[in-house]
Amino acid sequence: MKKIEHIGIAVKNLDESCNLYERLLGVECYKKEFVASESVNTAFFRTGENKIELLSATDENSPIAKFLDRKGEGIHHIAFDVADIRVEMKRLRDEGFVLLNDEPKLGADHKLVCFVHPKGTNGVLVELCQEIK
Repeated sequence: MKKIEHIGIAVKNLDESCNLYERLLGVECYKKEFVASESVNTAFFRTGENKIELLSATDENSPIAKFLDRKGEGIHHIAFDVADIRVEMKRLRDEGFVLLNDEPKLGADHKLVCFVHPKGTNGVLVELCQEIK
């Protein structure tokens, strides 16, 4: 894993939360995107080399909607940038981690993504991200 790619935050209302984070961080949202595979709308903020991703459900059965029902708004996941997602997935499986998907899938911000089950990571949902070239 090369670095922290972003921190994902689940929110109920994307527009209101974008306004809040623009005021909080002092920067404007630089990108909004719908991710069909997760039924989620996203908004990205950059502060220096760091990124924050806001996630809002577009379907009541989406993972984000379920998260919001169980835990409310807040930190949803931490994402790590990886050089080769398939190699990293194999390494983690070999280390005994449970992955939530068998193959990488298309995520937001032009990335291939895979999630690591939080039961094996002290309750933290970990996302692997590889930039699509």
